[in-house]
Amino acid sequence: MKMNDAIKVDLQNSVLCWLATIDDDGTPSVTPKEIFTSYGDDHIVIADIASSHSVHNALARPKVCVSFIDVFRQKGFKLTGHATILAPSDADFDAFSVDLRRMAGDDFPIRNVIAVKIDRVSRIWAPSYKLFPERSESERMQSAYETYGVRPIGALPYQESSSER
Repeated sequence: MKMNDAIKVDLQNSVLCWLATIDDDGTPSVTPKEIFTSYGDDHIVIADIASSHSVHNALARPKVCVSFIDVFRQKGFKLTGHATILAPSDADFDAFSVDLRRMAGDDFPIRNVIAVKIDRVSRIWAPSYKLFPERSESERMQSAYETYGVRPIGALPYQESSSER
């Protein structure tokens, strides 16, 4: 499965992603991750800053789910796949972590990279897309700004994918 422009745009415009793993007793575990990006067209990479539990779960049960939402555009994606944990001593660590290390800077040491090879993609839409299909993306974004009590600084920082124009 390869990521298209819409997936990459929503990924780039998301502040957090949520990584779902399975605990030893079979209980789902969902945790927010702050430093993440795409790697190539078929991987999501997540920095292990303080993710010992997620790393433990992914090593034992590598089938995971990553979800992210652009909160202002009120849509995102759910990606399922198989996680590989890359330690700094692994040959692929530098390649898979280059963008993560740039994003983390000196503030956040990256212990490992959680590299998720994507198997399946599903679109996530806010209920308002079904309830109010006539609303434009600008109207949805304005509503989100009002709901969260924020406003954009200067021009909107969002990119549109060519498939959604």
